[in-house]
Amino acid sequence: SRNSVLNYSPEPKINANKIYNSPSKYSLSPLSENCKNLLASPTKHVRKIPKTPFKILEAPAIQDDFYLNLVDWSSQNVLAVGLSNDVYLWNASTNLVTRLCQLGESGTVTSVNWVQRGTHLAIGCSNGNIEIRDATTQKLTRTYINHRSRVGALAWNNHVLSSGSRDRIIYHRDVRVQEENVSKLIGHKQEVCGLKWSYDGKFLGSGGNDNQLLIWDEYRNKPILRFSDHTAAVKAITWSPHQRGLLASGGGTADRSIRFWNVLNEGSCISKIDTGSQVCNLAWSKNVNEIVSTHGYSQNQIIVWNYPSMTSLATLTGHTMRVLYLAVSPDGTAICTGAGDETLRFWNVFPHAKTTRKGIGKSNLYSRLSIR
Repeated sequence: SRNSVLNYSPEPKINANKIYNSPSKYSLSPLSENCKNLLASPTKHVRKIPKTPFKILEAPAIQDDFYLNLVDWSSQNVLAVGLSNDVYLWNASTNLVTRLCQLGESGTVTSVNWVQRGTHLAIGCSNGNIEIRDATTQKLTRTYINHRSRVGALAWNNHVLSSGSRDRIIYHRDVRVQEENVSKLIGHKQEVCGLKWSYDGKFLGSGGNDNQLLIWDEYRNKPILRFSDHTAAVKAITWSPHQRGLLASGGGTADRSIRFWNVLNEGSCISKIDTGSQVCNLAWSKNVNEIVSTHGYSQNQIIVWNYPSMTSLATLTGHTMRVLYLAVSPDGTAICTGAGDETLRFWNVFPHAKTTRKGIGKSNLYSRLSIR
């Protein structure tokens, strides 16, 4: 009306979202600015973990024994495998298989472990002996005879070799010294089946058939921590390469859980997860904060986990028996798993670190041959 002409009225409120999120009347696109920005933003890359192994090696006569550790991968890209009373080497760079040795009176192979840097391999035997062999010359360099029963667990800490046995004892040996230089650790009440040094070399984690997880430091012969939460044998042990003092352990058939421990400041259990089956091995990726676990009864699977959420990133199947053995490639991208089904299977599970080179060539994809 005429009376309302030039009358004051408050400035109308403008909905900015409506303006900026609506297609301009001059634009030829039906999309809003928000939609355009969303489409233009970089998409988050979701890593796909292959569900099939890229290589299978036949491993005749590999033992189906939860308490043994018969596979290890060296910094020189050579896989060592204990088959009955033989030790075989598979060079992942050349694809060549050689027999390193055949045990005589020492009996059968019960564990193998490479020194962190170099070509020396420690071999645990069923009669309690430990042999150290140079893989380059194939010569026996040392023999230790301290244990009274089979040696199922070995772990190097630079020049110190630690061993765990069915006789319940752990020994430390300085291999640089010619005469016997042995430290004796007593803490387990049954067979020692898991043994791992932390990345900084300050702590040793040991697991046993007594369901105990013990933590030792590098100087004392008595455990500084004793964890009794597991309800089955503790073979699976891995230290975090990303956080000092963080340890994961897995329990056997009656337990089925993975537990995480902070061994600093008197030690505590941070978290646990029920996996639903026997935990045989654990390995923490050095490239990303992820963990791989291998399992036995009843699903015989391999699981890749994100840490700390412990969400499953992939479940890998193929083994028809318990996945008792696990080794990680030197570049940290591939794993080798072994089982009583007499196969070794190789899987690409972790991404490359930005500073590492690729390890096993793609030319080996889906090939199958015998380790012997």
